[in-house]
Amino acid sequence: MRVVTALLAAALLLAGVAGCGGSGAEPGAPVGATLVLDFIPNAAHTGIYAARRQGYYRDAGIDLTIRQPGESTDAPKLLAAGRTDFAILDIHDLGIARERGLDVVGLMPIVQRPLAAVIANANSGVRRPRQLQGREVGVTGLPSDEAVVDSEISADGGDPAKVKRVTIGFNAVSSLAAGKVAAATGFWNAEGVALRRQGVPVRIFKVDRYGAPPYPELVLVASRQTVERRPQLVSSMVEATKRGYGFAVTHPAQALDDLLAEVPSLERADQAAQMSALRPVLAPAPFRPAVLNAWARWDLEHGLLERPLDVEAAFDEP
Repeated sequence: MRVVTALLAAALLLAGVAGCGGSGAEPGAPVGATLVLDFIPNAAHTGIYAARRQGYYRDAGIDLTIRQPGESTDAPKLLAAGRTDFAILDIHDLGIARERGLDVVGLMPIVQRPLAAVIANANSGVRRPRQLQGREVGVTGLPSDEAVVDSEISADGGDPAKVKRVTIGFNAVSSLAAGKVAAATGFWNAEGVALRRQGVPVRIFKVDRYGAPPYPELVLVASRQTVERRPQLVSSMVEATKRGYGFAVTHPAQALDDLLAEVPSLERADQAAQMSALRPVLAPAPFRPAVLNAWARWDLEHGLLERPLDVEAAFDEP
């Protein structure tokens, strides 16, 4: 009888552990989760750091670890391999990852508009994109840069083939400041802000004003496996992150404090300037299916995707 009782007790104990997901964590204890950023921390990430510092992730039952990307970081592969739970991806990288067979899923927009732009040195005399025909435009070498240049010149009635593209890597600020190129691709919230802070006169042509739809540049992403097997974690992560970005919009100075407290190497004046530029596009909002479909067509048209994307499968907002 004692043997039977012991076996029954053991079975009940194992059932209890299985009911807790097999983690062995105390009931009510926060669940550990990891998030890989798309870039070094900056003002675009204030909502995430604010959510952690203000306790929103903890309130949602999540103990979040934020990881900065390294040179070898490939967030879609980390997601697919289960080596991270969440990541912030450029929306174009999300589409490319899915085309390569990685079942990653967009959960919520981090910013509501494209950040990509063509930035012209105002001293070059360029007042609109089509005036870049016959001029040198700096590009990083990424395919998305080519798409931005093509879209803007075409939308403004010019011929993209007449633009002289020069690969400058990620040196748009120094190249424009020195007048080495008439314009360069970059992010209006980063390079655009940095140039103006240096006193370089610039004209910024945002891509969604010249041919591109108003797609969300950055997206919170998880693997399909995580979405299906851990729906509560996914839902809690999204809600806490939305709460953090809502806080960042209404309390930008405090959110900036939260970012700098976590990443003290950042310069406050630079991040404050970026935050001021970004604030109008940080307010949490749901995905807009019509915009996502227009974005997928734009990426296909400009060669970022090789075949039509199943948009419904690529985005699954909790």
